[in-house]
Amino acid sequence: MAGNATFRHGNAALLAVSSVEAPRIVSSTDFDHSLASTLQRLRFPPRLLERVAGITHRRWWAPGTSFDDAAAEAGAKALAEAGVEASEVGLLINTSVTRRSLEPSVAVKIHHRMGLHSSAMNFDLANACLGFVNGMILAANMIDSGQVKYAVIVNGEDAQPTQEATLERLRRPDTTREDFTREFATLTLGSGAAAAVLGPADEHPGAHRLVGGVMRAGTEHHDLCVGGVDGMSTDTKGLLDGGLQLVVDAWHEAQPEWDWASMDRYVTHQVSNAYTQAIIKAIDLDPGKVPITFPHWGNVGPASLPMTLAAEAQSLSSGDRVLCMGVGSGLNTGMVEIVW
Repeated sequence: MAGNATFRHGNAALLAVSSVEAPRIVSSTDFDHSLASTLQRLRFPPRLLERVAGITHRRWWAPGTSFDDAAAEAGAKALAEAGVEASEVGLLINTSVTRRSLEPSVAVKIHHRMGLHSSAMNFDLANACLGFVNGMILAANMIDSGQVKYAVIVNGEDAQPTQEATLERLRRPDTTREDFTREFATLTLGSGAAAAVLGPADEHPGAHRLVGGVMRAGTEHHDLCVGGVDGMSTDTKGLLDGGLQLVVDAWHEAQPEWDWASMDRYVTHQVSNAYTQAIIKAIDLDPGKVPITFPHWGNVGPASLPMTLAAEAQSLSSGDRVLCMGVGSGLNTGMVEIVW
C-alpha cells in the first residue's frame, strides 16, 4: 500500500510508563441518582451506564488539583522510574484532550512544572483518544533520527467539568430520548494522567523496544463524535461500526508484514464493554490477553491506554510481545508493537 502508515523503529525503547489515578470515585449510581427524574420520564431502565457500557465508576480530581499538574506528576514519576534526569530530556509532548484555553499550549506549564531544560522542545499533539500513541510514534522517530535522546510523552484528562455540564443539561424537563442517547458517551468518561519515557535502545539493554506498527485513517467519519468543554455529541452506533471496521481493515492490511495473532498482551484503548468485546470478536483475540480497566476508570481518553499499560507492566516478562491498539474520534487507528 502506498503511503507511510506502516512503519518500523530502529533504536527506540520504552524506558518507563506511569500513571496517576484521580482520587475521587464517582459511581454510575451517583449519575443515576442525579438523573433519576429524567430516566424515569424517558423510561430508561435502571443502571443504564453499568448495563450498556460496563462502567461502575470513574474518577475525578480532588479540589485544587488540575489535570496538567497531574500530567506533570506522572511525567516526573516516569523519569524517576527510568533513571533519566530532567536535564537530559530533549522533547516533551503533551497529548491531552483537556485544555483550559486555545493558547498557550498545555505543554508549556508541564514543561515548567517538570523543571525541563530550555533546550527541551515542547508542544501539544492532539488527535482525540489516539494522541498518546501518536506521541510515542513521533518521539520514537525523533530518537531514531538522532535529533533527541530522551523524550517524555504526557497526558492528563479532567472529565468533571464536561460531565457536570452534561448532567445539568440532561436534567432539563425538555430533554428527549434522542438528546440523552446523543450525550450518553460523555457520562462514560473519566479523569486520570499518564506518562512514558522513551530513549535509545542501544544504551538501555533492559528497556522495552518499540518495534513499529501501523496507522490507518477513516476520516469520512469525522463528524461521528464532536466534543467540547461543555459536552460531547456522539453517534454511538456509527462510531462503534466505523471504528470497528477501521481496526479490522488495519489489522488485515498489516498482516503481510506483521504477525500479531499470538501476542502476549493486547493493550487497547478503554471505551466500554460493547466496544471491547466487538474488537475481541472481530479479530479473534484471546480475551485473557486483553486487560480491562474501563469498569473502574471509565474512558480516560488518550490516558486510558498508557494507564492500562502501566497497570500491566509488573505482570509482563522480558521478551513478551505487547500490542498497543487505539482508536480516536475522527476516525484514526494505530497499533504499535513493543517487545518487553
